[in-house]
Amino acid sequence: MKKTFLWSLVLVLSISMIAMFTFAGCEKAGEAAAAAEEEEEEAAPAEEEEEEEAAPAEEAKTIAVIVPGVENPFFGQMQVIAAAKAEELGYKTIKLVHDDDANKQLEQFETVIAQGVSAIILDNAGAEATNAAVQLAKDADIGCFLVDREITQEGIAVSQIVSNNYQGATILAEYFVELMGEQGTYVELTGRDTDTNAHIRSQGYHDVMDTYPDMEMVGQQTANWSQDEGKTVMETLLQQNPDITGVICGNDTMALGAQAALLTADRDDVICVGFDGSDEAIESILAGELKATSLQPVAEMAIQAAIQADQWIKTGDTGKPEKQSIDMVLITIENADQYEGFAPKQ
Repeated sequence: MKKTFLWSLVLVLSISMIAMFTFAGCEKAGEAAAAAEEEEEEAAPAEEEEEEEAAPAEEAKTIAVIVPGVENPFFGQMQVIAAAKAEELGYKTIKLVHDDDANKQLEQFETVIAQGVSAIILDNAGAEATNAAVQLAKDADIGCFLVDREITQEGIAVSQIVSNNYQGATILAEYFVELMGEQGTYVELTGRDTDTNAHIRSQGYHDVMDTYPDMEMVGQQTANWSQDEGKTVMETLLQQNPDITGVICGNDTMALGAQAALLTADRDDVICVGFDGSDEAIESILAGELKATSLQPVAEMAIQAAIQADQWIKTGDTGKPEKQSIDMVLITIENADQYEGFAPKQ
């Protein structure tokens, strides 16, 4: 009986010890598991932070700014101002020059489309010839924002922001008539024939001047917006018409070329006016050479093009009509010192 009791006691003690060790082991295992879980939870945010740090920043989108030859300060300023505003808005820019060559312009469009630009700001190389390039961009979901020169087709560009060329031409022609005393013979230097602005400006001039019977145009010839051609053409017209008293030009560069020819011929008595409002033309007016110009709001057009491109890229809409026109300002000796960089002085 005693042996049975002793064996029973040993058995109970053994079971108790086994239970105690088992409980202690489970407790330690639980603590280890909990600690591991805490470590995982602490590690998780760190891993998330590392992933966030590793994620690359979104690359800036690109806007192309394409203009005719930048040797003309009008186009040079247009490109500089538009690109600067686009960069201020956070975009990279590509600046190109098409030299009024529609084929070169089309090649440039193909290049920048392949490069993945988000928008194109364009002063185009021909109203009709540019339609194909703008359509190409539209088909690639790239918005075109035209400045200065319109194209003949509507609905393919997002915006066409231009000076009110007709209004600018009429105010200049009215002043020209006043300077001429409402009489006398004059010649006209016109812009590139493929540019609608050349025709609009000439029409505006004649809608005013042709109403004065004592004013007679004795010569009209294109100088293709060029200062060198303006000088050459003026020399020829002056030889053919030595008694002219006035010259009206489709832009400032042609007017400056014509004025140079007049000064060389000792004909500073001839009244010569331009169109654009370039700093060079303003300097000539202040020097008593050119008599007037109509200022195109280049800065405003360029800035608006960049702002509207940004709005369209972000929202798909500009909130404005496609065709937008901005009135021009007559610049004479009375106010020439108040303008610079195609804008009022700050």
